[in-house]
Amino acid sequence: MSVPKSIEHKGLIESIQGNKISVSFIALSGCASCHAKGLCTTSDMQEKSIEVFDVSNQYKVGEEVNVILKQSLGFKAVWLGYVLPFVLVLILLIVLTELTGNEAISGLGALSILVPYYLLLIFFRKKLQKTFSFIIQKLD
Repeated sequence: MSVPKSIEHKGLIESIQGNKISVSFIALSGCASCHAKGLCTTSDMQEKSIEVFDVSNQYKVGEEVNVILKQSLGFKAVWLGYVLPFVLVLILLIVLTELTGNEAISGLGALSILVPYYLLLIFFRKKLQKTFSFIIQKLD
């Protein structure tokens, strides 16, 4: 049984500490699951590890589970991690180029906006972890 409009991966429970379950899974890009990946150098497979909070006590270490994230949260993660910083850099680059006329200063100034942006993401990490919560389900 899957959650509607969700991103799913099969994972393996690595550890359980109280209500916190650590699950590892292999994240595949679209190319990694292709039958011709051995001939292509663009395939991408990465092992990821996430923490899931569960109070049901129905899981055990070594058990295979489905790791589920709502698709809308995936889009929100892409927005926060890639799109918004790109837009900020682009806007600041245009503004600084108009103000200074110097491309080098404008480029460095525009890139410097990324430091406080990602520091803000780190500062709000706890709130974001509550927003981006994963669900695990037993495999049938």
